[in-house]
Amino acid sequence: MRYFELFDDVYVPGRWQLGDPLDETGGEVANPWMFRKGEPVHVEGRLTIPLDRPGKPLDFSMAGVGVTPVVHARVASVLASMAPDDVQLFPVKVASESEPYFLVNVTRTIRCIDDSASEEVRYWKPEDGRPEKVGKYRAVSGMRIDPTKVGGAKVFRTWGWTIALIVSEDIKEALEHAGVTGMKFEAVTGPSAISPEERDRNRTLLALRDETDMAREAFWRTLGKLDDEVIIPIVVGGNWPARRQVWRVIHRSEGRTLLVTDGLSDFFVDCVEPSVGFGLELALETDEPLGDVEKSWPLLLLERVGNELAEHESVREKVKVGFLSMEVAGQCIPEPLLTKEGRVGVLLGMAPSTLPARFTMPAGEVRLVTVKVLMPAELAYLLEHGKRGRDELVQRFAQEGQEHLSRTWRRSVV
Repeated sequence: MRYFELFDDVYVPGRWQLGDPLDETGGEVANPWMFRKGEPVHVEGRLTIPLDRPGKPLDFSMAGVGVTPVVHARVASVLASMAPDDVQLFPVKVASESEPYFLVNVTRTIRCIDDSASEEVRYWKPEDGRPEKVGKYRAVSGMRIDPTKVGGAKVFRTWGWTIALIVSEDIKEALEHAGVTGMKFEAVTGPSAISPEERDRNRTLLALRDETDMAREAFWRTLGKLDDEVIIPIVVGGNWPARRQVWRVIHRSEGRTLLVTDGLSDFFVDCVEPSVGFGLELALETDEPLGDVEKSWPLLLLERVGNELAEHESVREKVKVGFLSMEVAGQCIPEPLLTKEGRVGVLLGMAPSTLPARFTMPAGEVRLVTVKVLMPAELAYLLEHGKRGRDELVQRFAQEGQEHLSRTWRRSVV
């Protein structure tokens, strides 16, 4: 029997994006991750799945941060008939959709990952500071499983790496025959597609990544209470040095939240040698309540600024040595911050009194560049008066006790 890992096809044009399940009261399910543990769960009442982003409905989607499988009735029918002992199917209401959908909870976890045949595996270690995870997989790439350990299961999750959803070949063929949308499959049985040379290269890259991540995380923890969970986009890539876009959340005193990029100082993946990448990371701090940080305007703004720097070397070089003002798209940014053209201005590089300007990595020094959102009048003043106007703004921010803080509702200093 051949087996396949089942993924959500995030590249379907115009597709919808589903949020985490809501209970009967309209509140988010307390533990959305329980649906990917590979064990039976108890659910009271009918759940609702909200839309994080409207778009084309799909027969198979992974919903929210819990990465919960949500499927159309035609998918549920296949699973119920072919793998009744492997799944729980809970009827759900998906936003305003009239079609029937189900939440899928996979109830089996099997210890079957073949470490030696997989492209690369990493385990949590005691020094990682997550004792509850020690001995489990921290990362698995190019997964291969040992089919002799699967038994009669047709749908299951892999022990120690339960984010992976595995289906048997006959399940795959039945879903494809039914014309199900939103799915893609990758084989997890058969010979590894990676050569010994590629394996060695990947081991070197992973060692570099571990060294980089540990050093950067140690620095982040000096700034406040660091959230353990990282924020990554659904579609990764772009022009970041290691082609991974990551953001971290740090909670600081006086109710402040610091959002930072975590990857602009990565090594360059094409070179496979130590470096600090672009030699900078961005930091945006606010004292306004953010609620769901992943959906907040400061994170959206930081993402856009980070991508601008990643794409334009001339911009990076300027910000590494001094100040820089910039405009980015204002879509989904609060109205008070928008110019008449629907854009938002930022000032990069203010020297804060409460944050270090630089930090040291094993491969060199990195500049921590602050991102200060500007009110439209302040942006206009800066553009009109140039360097003198910028220096005046910086002085006034300091006088009013704002410094590098970003706020939505405040009075312009000009």
